[in-house]
Amino acid sequence: MSFLEEIVMLDNLIYCLNGTIPIFLLMLLGVAFRKMGFFSQAFADKLNSYVFKVGLPVMMFKDLTGSDFFQVWDTSFVVFCFLATLASILLTALLSRMLKEPPLRGEFIQVGYRSSVALLGAAFLENLYGSAGAASLIIIGAVPLYNAAAVTVLSLTSPTQKGLSKGAAKKVAKGIITNPIILGIIVGLAWTLLRIPQPTILTKTVNSISATGTPLGLMALGASFDWKKAIGRIKPALSATALKLVVFVAIFLPIAVAMGFRDDKLVAALTMLGSPTTVSCFVMARNMGHEGTLTSSTVMLTTGFSAFTLTLWLYVLKTLALI
Repeated sequence: MSFLEEIVMLDNLIYCLNGTIPIFLLMLLGVAFRKMGFFSQAFADKLNSYVFKVGLPVMMFKDLTGSDFFQVWDTSFVVFCFLATLASILLTALLSRMLKEPPLRGEFIQVGYRSSVALLGAAFLENLYGSAGAASLIIIGAVPLYNAAAVTVLSLTSPTQKGLSKGAAKKVAKGIITNPIILGIIVGLAWTLLRIPQPTILTKTVNSISATGTPLGLMALGASFDWKKAIGRIKPALSATALKLVVFVAIFLPIAVAMGFRDDKLVAALTMLGSPTTVSCFVMARNMGHEGTLTSSTVMLTTGFSAFTLTLWLYVLKTLALI
């Protein structure tokens, strides 16, 4: 290997580390703040709620109103996100048949396909490209399906209820319609299409609020974890972790490349397929009568290992000159 090739490889590695390390340092900072007593679990929960209901929706609004909608929109990419998510759900459901306990199957399916793409996807894109516009396309294509599938599988396998009730069906419909991030995207799209001007006061306020979403969300994510729980249900948790961080990326990312997606859209697809399981999986599993140990274990494991796997996947894409 020539000296020039070594320099190129080193530059590629530095590029990838610049995209991943700041994200995980903020998460570790959240862990440290929890240990130091600055963050309590209740405070971390409040931060998570703020980021979900305010920070990320405003970020989506800002990115959409700050760009040409017709340049951001890509029908083929939205369809890819939907179909890749659907296929991931079906494959995970098939593999869950290996587990004997039905409640575990429901938890396994949810943690196997559901990513923290709204937070980490936006963080990666902001770090690498200065805008999270492509993350909004993933949210449109995948997040409604995330929610619908989670409620369905958790209801069908819940030890406290028999099957998918009318109440559960109404809950998922309401959850999709009132999802703050989706609402932020809808308002941003409407604002852009109607070409409504933004006064300087509004622009500066939106920019300030948007800037709080990613760092506060990442620190809250780190502060929410109890790493000791990762040893519970370790075998199925490791299997779900492998699916979440490696298998689905290996299957679907080459398809994204073959479809011609590059740069921010390819990074967005990577975060959809290979980012850690979202913490909200645990909240949903517990609320629907499940034990939650497999869910919390997988959240911990995927978060820990994703620091290495996402860096590796980014390095591969950068080396192949795809990003």
